[in-house]
Order: sequence, then structure tokens, then C-alpha cells
Amino acid sequence: MDLAVLAIAFGAIFLVELPDKTFVATLVLSTRYRPLAVWVGVGLAFLAQTLLACTVGGLVTLLPHRLVEIAAGLIFAVGAVLLLREAPKADASEAATEEEYAAKAGTSRSGLAAVGASFLVLFAAEWGDLSQLLTLSLVGRYHDPVSVFVGAWTALLTVSGLAVVAGRVLLRYLRLSTIHYVGAAVCLLLAAITAYQVVAA
Repeated sequence: MDLAVLAIAFGAIFLVELPDKTFVATLVLSTRYRPLAVWVGVGLAFLAQTLLACTVGGLVTLLPHRLVEIAAGLIFAVGAVLLLREAPKADASEAATEEEYAAKAGTSRSGLAAVGASFLVLFAAEWGDLSQLLTLSLVGRYHDPVSVFVGAWTALLTVSGLAVVAGRVLLRYLRLSTIHYVGAAVCLLLAAITAYQVVAA
């Protein structure tokens, strides 16, 4: 396992996922169900989606290396654009996102029912999400699915844990728009590094 790749995957996915709707969704779920049950359900949903992204990313590495590098760089650049575009309205849309996931959560549940409900809500919400695409791109970029998987899944577990334990406090002191801008900067940096290596090769 490459600790540098793990750290890059963790940092990139953490910064992209922190301002994402899934943070708010996990926060809302933890007000309806037991927080530990929510974290387990959400963690299992992230496990399945990270495994899928890393598997597809591993298959992508079978393509010509230069093509994979170009595609990864484009995904990083598109991710930066999406985060920049959403940043100005992120703070305003937070309340609407909370209402949306409160409706999806339904009535209070406990035990395995809470785990299952949390899994289903997050599993449905995350398909084609930016963090999933970035995970795929990181595998294609570094050819190390295990390190990327550990870094990405750990980042997702950390973000969901923060949402469950201190989500309301974090939202009071951290503006989602600011986190969007930081995430966009990370994506731009990854895109620039990838572009440089494609040109220099």
C-alpha cells in the first residue's frame, strides 16, 4: 500500500465530500435514528460504492496509459468546475437539502431497520456522485486501487462520522460555499499535475 496515494485519495475525497449533500443527509438521518446505526448504514453504502468505483477504475487502467491520464485530468477539471459553480448557492440550498432528506428518512426506526434505511438513502443518493468519479479517476491516475480504496473509504467514513457527531456545530462555523472553493482548488491542482505529466511524458 502506498501511503502517499492513500493520503492524496483521503484529502481529495474528504474535501469534495464535506460540502456534499450526503453530509447534510447523514446529519438529518442522525436526528431520526440512532447515530451509530446511521453511521454503520452510511458506511456500508459508501463501502459498496467505493468498491465499485475502484473496480471500474482498475479496469480503466487496462486502457492506454496516456488516454487514462487525459481522462483523469478532465474529470479533475470538471470536478473543479462543478464545485465552483455550486459554491455561491451552497449555503442557501442547505435548508432545502435538509427538508428533502427529512422526507426520505420517514419515521423514526431503530436497530437494523435504521441501518437499512440509512444505507438505502445514501446508496441511492451517491450514484455518479463527484466523489465516486474522483475515486475512479484516482485509481486510473495512480494504478493503485487498494491505496485509493482505503483513502477514499476512510475519508467518506470520516465525513459521515463528523456529520453524525458534530454536523450541526460544523455547519454553524464552516460555510459550505468555502469548503466548495477549497475542494475546487484541490481538483484544479490534481488536474494541473496530471496535465503537466501528460505533456512532459
